[in-house]
Amino acid sequence: MWDYTDKVKEHFTHPHNVGEVENANAVAEVGSIVCGDALRLTLNVDKGTEKILEAKFKTFGCGSAIASSSILTEMIIGKTLDEAARITNRDIANELGGLPQEKMHCSVMGMEALEAAIANYRGKGTEGFKHEDEEGEIVCKCFGVTDKKIERAIRENHLSTVEEVTNYTKAGGACGSCHWRIEEIIRLVLRKTQEAKAAEKPKGLTNMQRIKLVTETLDREVRPQLQKDGGDLELVDVDGKTVKVRLLGMCQGCQVSRFTLRDLVEGKLREFVEPDIQVEELRS
Repeated sequence: MWDYTDKVKEHFTHPHNVGEVENANAVAEVGSIVCGDALRLTLNVDKGTEKILEAKFKTFGCGSAIASSSILTEMIIGKTLDEAARITNRDIANELGGLPQEKMHCSVMGMEALEAAIANYRGKGTEGFKHEDEEGEIVCKCFGVTDKKIERAIRENHLSTVEEVTNYTKAGGACGSCHWRIEEIIRLVLRKTQEAKAAEKPKGLTNMQRIKLVTETLDREVRPQLQKDGGDLELVDVDGKTVKVRLLGMCQGCQVSRFTLRDLVEGKLREFVEPDIQVEELRS
């Protein structure tokens, strides 16, 4: 069973601002009843200040979808469109005290509805506004998810596995035939991210700077993922651009440990520290 916060339960059992704004001047519809989740968001925006005076929703979906839609209306009432446009799906989930990872796609739907409503108000579409994420190639035919939507979810939420992509977009959550394509997109986005970060980084890190970045990256990006599966690692030494680590727990002696070191540990260090860094495993 999923563990829902009290705030999620509150907004599911007693949702706020349900219905439709009369004479709304910003309207959006996202999702699809056929795919299991749909949201209609209507706003009353003051034409002089662009402040959102009223927001209401109608949602077809699970408790998380209803709660995400409800909290979204509370978050945007009183904000200007520019202020509301800065709200992300993580902001929505955080406002609810968190959502199960498997339900993060509900917060994404709320963010997409808000973006579409703002675009609608500014004359970039009517009720049939087509979000840019829908204009790419369909990757998941079961849920109609495009490569553009998957790329955006990976980039903005730092996703690295097919399971995470499914949690945020529903792509790959039915027949699974698109998993290989999702893996391709993950690799593409990660490579682009690494290249962009490498271009931004100052050249010639001192060893102290390198050690600091390596330690921060391992603690933030690597160890939490290993710990989810009962594993861990220890940073033993940083010798120039060679990082020496020791795998611990369930990672010790694991048949796929070399892939863990290459794809996860070395991949994250190359993304966040230096593009040519190498990882060496020390065995006890």
